[in-house]
Amino acid sequence: MPVSWGRRGPDLTMTLDRTGAPLLVQIQEQLRAAIRDGRLTPGERLPSTRRMAEHLQVSRGTVVEVYEQLVAEGYLDAVVGSGTRVTQFPEGDRRRQLHPSSAPPATSVVRFDFEYGIPDLRSVPLRDWVWAVGEATRTLPTAGLGDEEPAGSPHLREVITAYHRRIRAGCATADSAIVVGGFRQGLAFTLGVLARTGVGAIGLEDPGPREHDRMAERAGLAALPIPADAEGLDVAALHRTSARAVLVTPAHQCPAGVALSPARRRALIAWADEVDGVILEDDYDAEFRYDRHPVGSLQGLAPERVVALGSVSKTLAPAIRIGWLLAPHRFRDVLIEEKQLSSRGAPGLDQEALALLIESGRFDRHLRRMRELYRGRRDVLVRETTALFGPASLRGLAAGCHAVLSLPPPMSTRMPSSRSLERWGSASAASGDTD
Repeated sequence: MPVSWGRRGPDLTMTLDRTGAPLLVQIQEQLRAAIRDGRLTPGERLPSTRRMAEHLQVSRGTVVEVYEQLVAEGYLDAVVGSGTRVTQFPEGDRRRQLHPSSAPPATSVVRFDFEYGIPDLRSVPLRDWVWAVGEATRTLPTAGLGDEEPAGSPHLREVITAYHRRIRAGCATADSAIVVGGFRQGLAFTLGVLARTGVGAIGLEDPGPREHDRMAERAGLAALPIPADAEGLDVAALHRTSARAVLVTPAHQCPAGVALSPARRRALIAWADEVDGVILEDDYDAEFRYDRHPVGSLQGLAPERVVALGSVSKTLAPAIRIGWLLAPHRFRDVLIEEKQLSSRGAPGLDQEALALLIESGRFDRHLRRMRELYRGRRDVLVRETTALFGPASLRGLAAGCHAVLSLPPPMSTRMPSSRSLERWGSASAASGDTD
């Protein structure tokens, strides 16, 4: 159905399949595509939510949610009195080429573990994994039992990039994907390549994930702390350093739990353009978003500047040890060479099993179940911490599987009192993986 974007603007045809994917998802995807390929240009005004809803014959609430999602991802700007417009990037009106070149458990459990970074291992879909491994063993051609292709299983690379486009609003293709043995291996390869291609310093979020500074220094890079606040990484502070690379957690900042704001997303991409820099996107738990659809990947906004790093350590289990890099074309060959000289990568049978798990829909089903499980545990944790420490004591609750607890003075970070422990016991089984 045609939607008019103003008297002088072009018509944009949007086709909605009312028997297919949710209408909200279809509208989001078609608007992203129109912005990426230039059919909607920077600064162009979109119809009001009411008018768009009338044209598409959907509820206004659906359009409101679409616009809010794309504003959060940096594709749109919403200014009071000016309506909703396609983002005007700081570097001007040039069209940005965005396509790459090629229910809680029982309360009787008293013990709890607040170790960061471990998903609920009791909920790993082992039966589905056994099925996938069995199917991989049964169907994998004999040739597939040899050494893998340098970039990894073509089947898995196709599946991963299709998943990233569908769930994370990316625009990677299988040619840009490299399968690695988990996130850390992918990060180590990337840091080594940056050091050997002339990058001397990398910015790291402060506070940020543990040991990334040691990994950077081990690769020969100077690790520069960059403050992170309520909007995510402070890009202005990054500008004041000599860094030409930065490692960020934009969908759910680690540990603060905030999403990188739309303005900071645009500023970060503008910084990378200005210094010929590289953004390393740690996409560690973005699927677990509780207030709306997952915020889109930075890779979808600037694939020529972003290396996206992902894995199944949070979504399935660390022991599966499969990750991937979605790299700009200019880095692909050197990253593959780094991988070949350092490792054979993840086992081929496991790669095929993961591809089949995702293709079969079992992976999506597992994620839906885990979102509800973690949401329930989060709600119990909020209730218990509010009773103990008062309201607003937890932050970073909109997404992910960790949160930040602010202790009121004069409390220390030592274990709560024995009386508090009894109350924490009732919440412990629900708290899961919370810092």
